[in-house]
Amino acid sequence: MSGDRPASPASGNSRQSEAGAGWSCRTPGSFEDLLPERVSAFSWRRPLVLWRSRNDVVAHLFGDPSNAIRRRCVAALTERGTPAGFTMHRQAAEFSFLLTGDTGEGDRSQYAVVPPLLNAGADTDFMVIASDVIYPAGDAADYPEKFFRPYRDYPGPIYAVPGNHDWYDGLRGFLHVFCDLTADCLPDRWQGPLGLVPRLLWRRPGAVDEAALARARREHRGAPAQRATQPGPYWTIDTPSLRIVGIDTGITGTIDADQGRWLRGVSAGPKPKLLITGKPLRVDDRVRPCPIEGGGTVDEIVADPAHHYVAAIGGDIHNYQRYPVRVGDRVIQYVVAGGGGAFMHATHTIPRTRLVDEDAFRCYPLRGDSLSRYSRLYGRVLRLPGLFELTPREATAAVRHRLGITPARSYGDGEASRPSRRALLVAALLGVPRAGGGRRRLRLPVKRLPQRFRSELADWDRPPFFKSFLRIDVTGTELRIRCFAVTGCGDQETDPPCEDEVTIPLRSPSGDT
Repeated sequence: MSGDRPASPASGNSRQSEAGAGWSCRTPGSFEDLLPERVSAFSWRRPLVLWRSRNDVVAHLFGDPSNAIRRRCVAALTERGTPAGFTMHRQAAEFSFLLTGDTGEGDRSQYAVVPPLLNAGADTDFMVIASDVIYPAGDAADYPEKFFRPYRDYPGPIYAVPGNHDWYDGLRGFLHVFCDLTADCLPDRWQGPLGLVPRLLWRRPGAVDEAALARARREHRGAPAQRATQPGPYWTIDTPSLRIVGIDTGITGTIDADQGRWLRGVSAGPKPKLLITGKPLRVDDRVRPCPIEGGGTVDEIVADPAHHYVAAIGGDIHNYQRYPVRVGDRVIQYVVAGGGGAFMHATHTIPRTRLVDEDAFRCYPLRGDSLSRYSRLYGRVLRLPGLFELTPREATAAVRHRLGITPARSYGDGEASRPSRRALLVAALLGVPRAGGGRRRLRLPVKRLPQRFRSELADWDRPPFFKSFLRIDVTGTELRIRCFAVTGCGDQETDPPCEDEVTIPLRSPSGDT
């Protein structure tokens, strides 16, 4: 296992300089050479893309069928024969892996992640995709261009936990590719006087071209070391030093009773554990505990000291966040890792943190960079660049003033000056909360709008991309998590900036696991 590499390139990271954040690229990114001749014409502005994602609305309004579908799929996998406890075993106590989430748009922002990911993780043992492997609806037909082709040069196996978008085809494509399951697990028919509505609206799975999938696997990821079949949509990777637990949270962020019993079973015992989930348990300074059908929550299982969880990592939200939460006499690292290629969710709308001390909270992009990027997007869309566009420095000052925080990136002596009225107005309009709340809050409710309405303003194809991925290194005594930034700049691909790092002990001071 390797991983002793510089923390960041010569330009530093975004906490050190604007150049480290990618605001001034010296060379174009080599990812341009990886793009197919015809880049996937993916855009959330297209009504057809939103229509293909309609199962999200159906599930929230009429009930999520994911639990029933999953039970059928797991039964089919069990009948076919699958590892006991849905567990994969690795004998080495020391290993490394990459983790990235929300990857599958198939466009420039996804491909921009590939060179730095390969450079930072060339020696890792495997990779995990946490949530939304394929946009917009998880179709098997999209896997050749949005999964097999982008990661053709990653030398190890790739595992995944599904996200809500992977479920919009009933998880059919996901199960074909990752679990080699060809059976269809159709949802129950909605009953009752309004049952006709969801039955008519529910999007049926697309056709599966087995020959096309086999050809894509053979041409792009056909090496023996790249091949892997995971036991199901939820699974564990058991090693001598750490148990990695991946769960499937369906469309609405819940797990079924059977998966809940399985999770409690694999969580038992003194071995340290790491949870990987399709939806994070802490995000945007809020707790999302993930209910379990029949009672209880995933977060209760993670927080139980008898289960020895050291971290919980989730995708779904397209940025990086880390909350070191003290639970009794220990700290659990709650991480959001959804920056693998899809449009960026804003961080400037995250309030001054209450779940943890603000100085202990980490996010990428920084709030000021997020506000600057969004201000340019809104300025372009509304054709009011003179009003909306803020420089990173102006945006950082506005965030500092409204949130009452010390910015992560210092600009020196001028920081004490009050930001301009225009900057404060833009910050308020674009959702930067005022510290402590208050009635005089002028705010465009960016975070309150559903993703399908605001995403069209949150996607771009030019640096800085503000994407990210994790490298996780495990030894017999510690686990190290590093978040690497993806700017899209060529000079930051070979040695991508390290935006955050935390080392977690896996043994007590006495040496007991």
